[in-house]
Amino acid sequence: MASSRDPWFDNAKMALVTLVVVGHAWVLLPDSATNDHLYDFLYAWHMPAFVFLTGYLSQRWTYTRARMWQLVRTVAVPYVLFEAVIAMFRIHVGGEELENLWRDPHWPMWYLSALFFWRLLTPVFKNMWGGVGLAVVISLVAGLYAGDTLDVARVLGLLPFFVLGLKATPERLELLRSRAAQVAAAGTLVGIWFLTSRTDDWAGTEWLYYRARYEELDVSDGQAFLTRAALLVLGTLGTWAFLALVPRVRGWFTQMGAYTLVVYLFHGFVVKGLGYAGYGELFGDRVLLGLAVTTLGSVVVALMLASPPVARVLQHAVDPLGWGERRVKDAMEVSEATKQADELAARIENHVRRETVRT
Repeated sequence: MASSRDPWFDNAKMALVTLVVVGHAWVLLPDSATNDHLYDFLYAWHMPAFVFLTGYLSQRWTYTRARMWQLVRTVAVPYVLFEAVIAMFRIHVGGEELENLWRDPHWPMWYLSALFFWRLLTPVFKNMWGGVGLAVVISLVAGLYAGDTLDVARVLGLLPFFVLGLKATPERLELLRSRAAQVAAAGTLVGIWFLTSRTDDWAGTEWLYYRARYEELDVSDGQAFLTRAALLVLGTLGTWAFLALVPRVRGWFTQMGAYTLVVYLFHGFVVKGLGYAGYGELFGDRVLLGLAVTTLGSVVVALMLASPPVARVLQHAVDPLGWGERRVKDAMEVSEATKQADELAARIENHVRRETVRT
């Protein structure tokens, strides 16, 4: 039976999580003008696009018992488990010192914390008139007060992209599929490329994380509001440009879109492990070679983690309670099928007996 999933969104999800791996791996390389520019260009729009898509795919979330349990099972439980596991990995393998486990999400666990709260906000913003405007105001003001606890600064800072996703409709997104939109998208990304070539002149890389208070960035409140507003516009345009250029065809890449959380949660062990092993020192001053190898290797890691044979195994760790539920469900289905078979056999036996008596 043909899948009802739209390949456009699965292709977009897989492309974005692959870019997450690429961006994190680039950090392993020595600083250079080329590396810094590529990094700023990517982070200006790829996480906004990820959050936008998260919002769009959260539209059906409601305050029901089933949805709440799903949120706990697929977001809260993985957060608790992987926050602990990756922290232990960083402490015992990498010799790092970490504090405030679970209260202050450690790299890259902030996304699960943010996703938990965004889902809870879904019914509030989905049908709210002026919801996007309110989300923008919240994002701007959050830079004054929001802190590290459960990464609330990012939850609120990136909120406009999530709400934009909630408000998006298939009809509106269909506008991105036109040839004119694709041409405009290419031009938009070129424009972002040039703007991010001088990021430090008008903002700074730290701004792209939406996590720091304005006072930490040493700017006036007025300048801070303008800078974040500019980044919100830039991230939105980059998101639409990216979606306009994502292929709509179904292929081998598409099915991997169902396993983006597996890639997200497990790639950190690979990236951190390479960092502890001194990977960044392998290339010396050969910047382009390091970029090419690292980018290609990151894509391979993402594809391997999302490949169905690997992802189906790792999915047990990502959703351990769901695995147990599926086993119970499968057992119940087998039991029901066995019961139906026994009932059918009994009816046949009774029929045979009646026919025997008659003859």
